[in-house]
Amino acid sequence: MTVLPSAPAPGTTVLEAEDLRVQLPTENGVLTAVDGVTFTLQAGRTLGLVGESGSGKSLTAKTLLRLNPKQFEESGRVTLHETSQEDQIDLMELRRDGAAIRSVRGRRVAMIFQEPMSAFSPLYTIGNQIMEAILLHRTSDRVEAREICVGMMQRVGIADAERRVDQYPHEFSGGMLQRALIAMALSCEPEVLIADEPTTALDVTIQAQVLELMRELQQEFGMAILFITHDLAVVAEMCDEVAVMYLGRIVERAPVREIFKHPKHPYTKGLLRSIPRIGMGRQERLYAIEGTVPQAIDMPPMCGFADRCTMRIDGVCDTARPRRVEVSPEHEVSCFLHDEDGTRDALAAGHESTGDEPGATAPRADEPRTDGPRTDGAAAESPGSQGPVERTRS
Repeated sequence: MTVLPSAPAPGTTVLEAEDLRVQLPTENGVLTAVDGVTFTLQAGRTLGLVGESGSGKSLTAKTLLRLNPKQFEESGRVTLHETSQEDQIDLMELRRDGAAIRSVRGRRVAMIFQEPMSAFSPLYTIGNQIMEAILLHRTSDRVEAREICVGMMQRVGIADAERRVDQYPHEFSGGMLQRALIAMALSCEPEVLIADEPTTALDVTIQAQVLELMRELQQEFGMAILFITHDLAVVAEMCDEVAVMYLGRIVERAPVREIFKHPKHPYTKGLLRSIPRIGMGRQERLYAIEGTVPQAIDMPPMCGFADRCTMRIDGVCDTARPRRVEVSPEHEVSCFLHDEDGTRDALAAGHESTGDEPGATAPRADEPRTDGPRTDGAAAESPGSQGPVERTRS
């Protein structure tokens, strides 16, 4: 039986993703699905990755384990630290189908895939599919592997595991399949768990049970969790830190309390405004961000959210990409509203391209605006002032 590595100390960095990029050549141009994503996962902590469908969340997760098809062009660095912190592996240097990456998948980094109904093969029993990783990474003895499998199924709350280990996926309910999927992911006690929308198909009661189970198992194994979801209520309950993703880029990152109390990016604010509130009137409509996530094909150098943003700065947001700036300790945002130097540089570059003299720079995002219609407590500036323009919806 293979001896599993000891769990890293709480707060220890176990995985670092740096400047991840995933591109796919198409007939219409190059699709950039993941564009410069950087984050860190620490033992015993949970990072929430949130955003609309099409933001690149799942592709980012699959890139960590080199699960994308061969036609995808990947770059960047994914550093998996050893327990001692002295040795490390760059997963991006490993072959997608090589023995080295297969020794990492399931054993050190595991993933809970979306839709448990389709994640399991209908041709094999639940026990057979959970035991596959155990036989590969922990023991070659099928009797011992079955004992480990049954024990893990019991640990995740599956009743009568001795009998259900021999049942097929169609004999399990949705909640039980989700528990079985968690059991399969944790069967080798990984250091990193990637949970891709693990509660999407579950009702509220089962969802709460699954989240509580994941918290208990995280405390038991000391693992780091990357929690991918679009449900901000789940983020508030489950995560220590939040990274908001839009059009393949992380536009804001902060501790969970900070992101809910002091959101900075207009997209983050829009997501938070779309949450139903207690006390809403029957006739009050839920807020919705206008438009949809555009296709990231040969994107020009501009803010990806500019076309949907009600606070964009004309001549800035549509001509340059915002850089990542720190607005407070552990709180980073990529937005010109919070980057005076970046706004000034973009304006100067725009004037150089047109031959005009640089004019006044845009005000800070927290400065009062009084020369236009007000929404969300902020007035608008006229387009000619080069400041943030609050666009009202018809």
